[in-house]
Amino acid sequence: MARNQRKYNTEYKVQAVKLSNEIGSSKAAVELGIPVDTLYGWVRAVKEGRLDIGGGAHTPQTAMSLAEELNTLRKQVKQQEKEIRRLK
Repeated sequence: MARNQRKYNTEYKVQAVKLSNEIGSSKAAVELGIPVDTLYGWVRAVKEGRLDIGGGAHTPQTAMSLAEELNTLRKQVKQQEKEIRRLK
């Protein structure tokens, strides 16, 4: 018996993987109405570098630690406060 195989465009795959990263693969697959194994394949493709999901999507290895992010934000606030005082 022949299976009816659907084709998904790259943008759909990218959005599905991003949703999967936010709420989990199983929930995302159910919400999108796609087989969970299909979504797992796309997630694996991202990890292997075969599917680019663009900037803003970080793995724990590439993401800033919470302390680094906090320090960066504090520096930005100081610079902005300095600029505000200068403009006044």
